[in-house]
Amino acid sequence: MPKKRVKSGKKRAAARPKRAKARAKGKAKPAKPVPSAPAKAKMPKEERELQAMAERMHSYERKDLLSLQTGKKTVTQLCKETGLKDIAVIRGLQWLQNKKLVTIMDVIKEVVVLLDNGKRYKQEGLPERKLLEAIMQKPLSLKQAQDKAGLSSEELSGSLGALRAKNALLLLKEKELILKITEQGKQLLLKGLPEERLLVQEFPLETAGISGEERAAIAVLRKRKSILTTELKKTRMAESTPLGRKLVQLGLVKDEVLLGQLTPELLRTQGWKNKRFRKYDVAINVPEISAGRLHHYRSFLDGVRNKFVSLGFEEMTGPIVETDFWNMDALFMPQFHSARDIHDAYYVKEPKYGELPKKLVANVKTAHEKGVAGSKGWQYPFDVQRTHRLLLRTQGTACSSRKLAAPDLKIPGKYFGITRCFRHDRIDATHLADFDQCEGIVIGENLTLRHLFGLLRQFAEEFAGTTEVKLVPSYFPFTEPSVELFAKHPKLGWLELGGAGLFRPELVVPLLGKNVSVLAWGLGIARVAMIKLDLTDIRQLYGQDLEFLRNTKLA
Repeated sequence: MPKKRVKSGKKRAAARPKRAKARAKGKAKPAKPVPSAPAKAKMPKEERELQAMAERMHSYERKDLLSLQTGKKTVTQLCKETGLKDIAVIRGLQWLQNKKLVTIMDVIKEVVVLLDNGKRYKQEGLPERKLLEAIMQKPLSLKQAQDKAGLSSEELSGSLGALRAKNALLLLKEKELILKITEQGKQLLLKGLPEERLLVQEFPLETAGISGEERAAIAVLRKRKSILTTELKKTRMAESTPLGRKLVQLGLVKDEVLLGQLTPELLRTQGWKNKRFRKYDVAINVPEISAGRLHHYRSFLDGVRNKFVSLGFEEMTGPIVETDFWNMDALFMPQFHSARDIHDAYYVKEPKYGELPKKLVANVKTAHEKGVAGSKGWQYPFDVQRTHRLLLRTQGTACSSRKLAAPDLKIPGKYFGITRCFRHDRIDATHLADFDQCEGIVIGENLTLRHLFGLLRQFAEEFAGTTEVKLVPSYFPFTEPSVELFAKHPKLGWLELGGAGLFRPELVVPLLGKNVSVLAWGLGIARVAMIKLDLTDIRQLYGQDLEFLRNTKLA
């Protein structure tokens, strides 16, 4: 390998003056001084923290903080001094407040604001002056003075009242009313009216610290139309904290723009060279972004629907405005039975009746009057007109009765529906006048109550997320045997989720034409959602409180 050439000490020493001369002529660039790590380590801890804070500051923060060193200021004053828009000033102040470098306060002040007539009188002069000038040379009639001064009837009336109160004119009654100026009126023209001295000031005018004469003038002008009014004005002010002042006193904050991002333009033009970059502050509070998302209850219902579909269930639907037939009669609920009272249905006023398949109506009529499949029925005269009566669906089981009579029914088959139901009920934390039910049937040969128990427990675990469930014997006109499903809410205790059972043959045979085992259930899916979403009030499922909607977890 060739040997490296090494300059001798004399040659290196001789080369130094040459490099120095080259730098002086601009042929060579001096290296930028870089603070050494040991030098930073020797700095006091507080100063190091302040320096790191300054390196992360945005240009808005720098301008605001430097401007506040001379004292407390309003946002408007800061805008004038920094050249920033109000939104930029406020944003910088908020960032500084998060770092405890400034204090922001809202000051409520009463101010006087000029209205339309007040702005006009400030430019043209008050009607009182015009009226006094009109009668300065000689007394005039009311009409003559009004025309000469160019006043409206309303302005003339207001001026007369104000000037008579000041003893500035006399109102003489001869053949007609005559206006005559007094010595007091001449003095007012010479010295100026108190209201005029008020109007020449800058508005809005703060009421704090004004003189008694100005208060009296404000009281006079407020009584007249559209001259001025007083209102409360909120002014946002900011003041530098001791920490903020110290940051500036140490020379760590300068009015300079540090690069916050590396853009394609900077890369293309190499504008990033010899520029300082602002360090990112990952701990600063930033405005919260409320992104669009699904409603928490809608998200839960979509999840229920997806789980049922994944388990092989098909969805069934039905109309909200239903007939008594599908809602109750087809379910073998006698028209005279007290069980109908708990439904407390909303009946439709117009139209009153709907259309039904005659053959099915005849089959159900026979089941009620005489019975089917060995049953004796209810043994009462079935009212065919009443079964056509329209109402708002009170239970999702109406969809199950429709499905059993549908030509596309599959045996064996599994069906579910998420239905909106309506009942006249007292609204409280667990009851609403309109609610959702999760309805379903499983149809097949030789199904038993044990199959239903396993299904209900699985529903409670899957949809409510709880293993604390209990099944209680119950009664429903259309199932035998029947049970009610309860699940434990962590705060509300045991909640009834719904009823279930095996459809009676008197229901199945008239609609299907043969007796097949049908497991059926109807769950209050809203209460299941309360357990899953950890809510204590069913009304929270439908509320419009944006803060609540943004912060509620999704199932």
